[in-house]
Amino acid sequence: MAAMNNISELKPFKSMWKVKVKIIRLWKQYSAAGGETIEMVFVDSRGDKIHGTVKKDEVGQFAHVLHQGQTKLLINFTVTHSSGSYRTTKHPYKVVFLPTTRVRICEALPYNMTGLEPVNYRAVLNGKLDPDFLVDVVGQVVEVSHIEVVSVNGKDTQKISVELRDTEDERLPLVLWGKFAEDISDAVQLRSENTVICVLRFGKIKIWKDERSVSNAYNVSDVTVNPENIAEVQAFIRL
Repeated sequence: MAAMNNISELKPFKSMWKVKVKIIRLWKQYSAAGGETIEMVFVDSRGDKIHGTVKKDEVGQFAHVLHQGQTKLLINFTVTHSSGSYRTTKHPYKVVFLPTTRVRICEALPYNMTGLEPVNYRAVLNGKLDPDFLVDVVGQVVEVSHIEVVSVNGKDTQKISVELRDTEDERLPLVLWGKFAEDISDAVQLRSENTVICVLRFGKIKIWKDERSVSNAYNVSDVTVNPENIAEVQAFIRL
């Protein structure tokens, strides 16, 4: 039986890999060029992350065995260069499933193995971070606008502007679109007296007239409000 590999070891020109990973994010994506694909972010027991893709011809084969939050053993897949302006991890490569890839059930990685790496607000605002890489943001909602309805590609879409503060009292502008705008607005209204902590996974750094903010990116991002058992959230609540 092949030895287990770590995510940090994965590189191209070989397919006999074997990794134990947790699927920390999963979404379906459609493009004219690639059709419908399954996109994922994996984390291993060392906390390293890598992007994973199931191409359209294999979606039917793997869709029922891949679910966000589950830990799987992946055996025999290819590794290719990662590129583009919506990079979910810093890993130079990504996992691509083959028709011969095997997905096995295995003992789950710890529940708190989320791969969450909140960025420093100052690093976002001063331009130190490359906007091609998506970021995690944690903060307390200190200001929130009314929901606006904006036409995006001919479709009415909800938009809300939020100001977050971190534990150092730095501030970061956050713009949320679609369902997440509604979620944040509802949370703020419901918890008018209480602290509202927002956790954005895989947000996009936006630059407009030299001003930087963070926004949710298509289907990639995930937003939760006051999630429990995340140490970074507990730190805010203790403030």
